[in-house]
Parts: sequence; C-alpha cells; structure tokens
Amino acid sequence: MSMPALFKGRLSIPVIGSPLFIISVPDLVIAQCKAGVVGSFPALNARPPELLDEWLARITEELAAYDRAHPERPSAPFAVNQIVHKSNNRLDHDMQLCAKYKVPMIISSLGAREELNQAVHGWGGIVFHDVINQKFAHKAIEKGADGLILVAAGAGGHAGTISPLAFVAETRKWFDGPIALSGAIGNGKAIRAARILGADFAYVGSAFIATKEANAVEKYKEMIASSTADDIVYSNLFTGVHGNYLKPSILAAGMDPENLPTSDPSKMNFGTDASGERAKPKAWKEIWGSGQGIGSVEGILPAAELIARFKKEYDEAVDPPL
Repeated sequence: MSMPALFKGRLSIPVIGSPLFIISVPDLVIAQCKAGVVGSFPALNARPPELLDEWLARITEELAAYDRAHPERPSAPFAVNQIVHKSNNRLDHDMQLCAKYKVPMIISSLGAREELNQAVHGWGGIVFHDVINQKFAHKAIEKGADGLILVAAGAGGHAGTISPLAFVAETRKWFDGPIALSGAIGNGKAIRAARILGADFAYVGSAFIATKEANAVEKYKEMIASSTADDIVYSNLFTGVHGNYLKPSILAAGMDPENLPTSDPSKMNFGTDASGERAKPKAWKEIWGSGQGIGSVEGILPAAELIARFKKEYDEAVDPPL
C-alpha cells in the first residue's frame, strides 16, 4: 500500500470524507480536517460560482491558523471534487480557483481528463479519481490520476455494484498506488476492514450527513439516523446514473420505491419535461442519497465527535478468537 506524503503525520484515522452534493460545506470540511480526516466538497456546491473563491479562502485560512496553533497535530488536507462530465460548464472556472489556492487534492468524477491531472500536478496537488469498475480504473491511471476511489456496492450516491472484497483484490493485482474504498463504511471496524482488504483509506460519506455541520435539513439527518440498509433503493431514475437512495424519501415524494421506472442514462440533468412540468422529484433536494452503512449511525453528532468514535472503534478492532 502507498500513503502519499501529503497525508503523513496529518491523519488521526485513514479516512477521506466523501464530497456530498449540497451537504458538504466549509463548516463540515473544516471540522473534518481539524479532527484528522480529509474533508472534501463538490465545487458545484458553491453557488453562485463566485462563492467558491470565498469558500476556498476561508478553508485555507482557517486550517492554516489551526496548524500554526497546533504544530504538533496539524489538520488533515482538504479536497475539492470536480465533475468532469460535459454537462459541467463551470469546470474551467472552478479549476482556475483551485489553482489560485493550490488545493492539495482534487477528486475527479464522471470522466478522467489528462489535462486536469497535469494542471493539478503543476501546482503540486494530487488527483484521486472515483471509479465503479476496472475499465474506468485503468483509464483513470492511464490519464495520470495519482490514486483511485473504488466506489463499491453499498456506497451512497452514484454507487457501483461490485463487492468491495473483489474490487480491492482485483485492483491490487495491477495498481500499487493509493486506494480509497467506498461502500457501506459507517464505523471504525469497517474502516479497519478497508485497510485489511488492501485499501489505504476508507471513503466515508453517509455517516457525515447526520452531523451538526452538514448542510442537510433535519428530516434528512433524522432519516439517516433512523434507517438501515433495508431502507436503501438502487435506481437510475433520478439522475440517469444508478445510485442509492433512501426509500422513505421516495415514498414522501409520492412514488413507489418498489416499482420505479428507469431513466435515460444520457440525460444527466434534472428539471422539466417537454411540457414544462417537473418530470420527477429532484435528487438530492427531494430524493435523498445514502449508502448501506447507515445502520451504524446512532444519532446526530458534531463531526469531531463522530470521528472520535470512529477512531476508538478503529483502534479497538481486532480479530475475534477462533
């Protein structure tokens, strides 16, 4: 396994907080980084686009001040998620701002782009690309990504279908660089299991929705805390890409989660149908994403408290006696 120099001495546990659409904002990112895990957010969460400059300035300045005050325990680095799909007309603008602040880590999604990787390397950053199968994993590395995020079965949002056991093992046959594993990781034991499988990091998202700093409505947070894996539905209806969603939110939108139609995967935008009427409830505002690991979520906590619990569980995780 390979731990990039960027992370050494700066993590309390080997965790990357995944970038949660709408939900990940500076309050959450800063809390995560101060507690020793990589905090991240989608650039598209900053709306209007000009707000991204303010967010990056605040995150950079607050973490630098924290590091000066705690030289013995500096904050974890932060990351910005960039959607590389052609529907993202903000990519160039947002990448220019990432270059301005020399963002230490970029997480690229929905397309691997060589020029993006070269730009990040030019300012000294690294790139992790999220993938759902080996085809996309190979393409990402061929185009210059430094690390992979294996989005396995059970992950929240746009999840894959491959078992994490198989996904990590097959990737390690050809790739010895850094790997983050995503998929139903909601406690410290699961973080330890990701390491045992051969990943360098656990990629944790859904558990952070139920934190004080997350930009989610209280009903969403409460639903995360009260639901289990049985409450997750896998569908491509809402965005055109298959993902995992909370069944109660689908019911609340007046739809039958057991009989959802499929969507055209070439149409990844939301909004209206040809008549001008709303075609379907909007992810992620009305239909709420979640991974299968939420059965481990015990309530709504400050992010630092959740991370402390993860660390305790991680440190205590040992093989049971035979």
